Amino acid sequence: MSNPASHPIQAVRGMNDILPEHAGYWHWLEDSVRDVLTHYGYTEIRLPIVEKTELFLRTLGEVTDIVEKEMYTFADRNGDSLTLRPEGTAGCVRAAIENGLLHNQVQRLWYKGPMFRHERPQQGRYRQFYQIGAETFGMAGPDIDAELILMTARLWRMLGVYDNLVLHVNSLGTAQARAAYREKLVTYFSAHSAQLDEDSTRRLHANPLRILDSKNPQMQTLIAGAPQLLDHLDDESRAHFSRLCAVLDAAGVAYVVNPRLVRGLDYYGKTVFEWVTTRLGAQGTVCAGGRYDVLVEELGGKPTPAAGFAMGVERLVTLLMETGVTPPVVAPHAYMIVAGEAAEQQAMVLAETLRDGIPHLRLTVNCGGGSFKSQFKKADKSGARYALLLGEDEVVRGEIGIKSLRPTPLGGQIQAPLGEQSKAPAQQTIAQKDLINALLDIIEE
Repeated sequence: MSNPASHPIQAVRGMNDILPEHAGYWHWLEDSVRDVLTHYGYTEIRLPIVEKTELFLRTLGEVTDIVEKEMYTFADRNGDSLTLRPEGTAGCVRAAIENGLLHNQVQRLWYKGPMFRHERPQQGRYRQFYQIGAETFGMAGPDIDAELILMTARLWRMLGVYDNLVLHVNSLGTAQARAAYREKLVTYFSAHSAQLDEDSTRRLHANPLRILDSKNPQMQTLIAGAPQLLDHLDDESRAHFSRLCAVLDAAGVAYVVNPRLVRGLDYYGKTVFEWVTTRLGAQGTVCAGGRYDVLVEELGGKPTPAAGFAMGVERLVTLLMETGVTPPVVAPHAYMIVAGEAAEQQAMVLAETLRDGIPHLRLTVNCGGGSFKSQFKKADKSGARYALLLGEDEVVRGEIGIKSLRPTPLGGQIQAPLGEQSKAPAQQTIAQKDLINALLDIIEE
């Protein structure tokens, strides 16, 4: 009988490891988003992963898939009901109210991190997934809606995926307009109740707008015949949406007005938008957001206009890979090859001296021994531009060898390309005391 303790423990289904081969995509995406957001005046806020369950019951709506089926909720030792956050907006609003960020202030905030939903794992849909979100407070006009969309469009162009995405926009109107429209939807779907699936039947009287968001293919013909909210907008929402579209037109950002776009959460009103791709199958939405002017008040704050978006990091990384976009390679500037006990000790001390003298130097020191030939292979595989060679003789002489591993020469001093690994390397030997200046030449080329 096998010993259970000898069986490898695997990750929880739907909660994935991010391996080194993919981490470069994540770093590039996160750095690009941070760069764009910072240049638009957004500042980072870091939020707890766990919140009181009540926060999501009050904000997401009890008749939503997230609340009904997907939240990771548990009782802590004090008996309090806590939930792993399924999305970021509610926590950001809670933090802004609790920490006094909204009183007579305008805020542009952003955050990143894992979210959790217990749903069937598939490509683009995981139980632990990562989002980057932006939330704005105190600005009621369509200009901030436009900024959020233009900012994401700039990011897609920076990443090289703009041509693979389509912007969908819609207006949900004010609460009063939605209430009147809601009655028309209930009347329409009630007249076709025999064609409703189980989810739509449950939502009919509690949240009929969510029926429009159904992904059931058998429901699409019925949904297509439903009244359209755009035909029942109030004057204020119609003017707001018209001004938003005018800005997008002037900025040259193409979009599709999608009257069936309602978003899955109860707190949205007026502008909603999604960036969608056909490259990822059924899970094609990579970024979505809109206005939620009532949410701050619903969570106990003073009435505050608000708008934001969230983007799915896994979906964007997959899109980058699917479209052949590759992140910049961040390789070491130099790889130090070491031979001999005295050289090993000296190498560690010398490497720390170099890092002190050149804080932005990327330097890898060979550890674990190995022949010169095997160490050269590791150096070449690392992508380093130069190999630093330190043996017993170099230690005695206070020198170090430098060999070019790539076509770029060392300040014009080293011209020899990498030869066969079996041959003696062509190299330049310099005094260790001159190494900092030599490396400065390397990384400033």
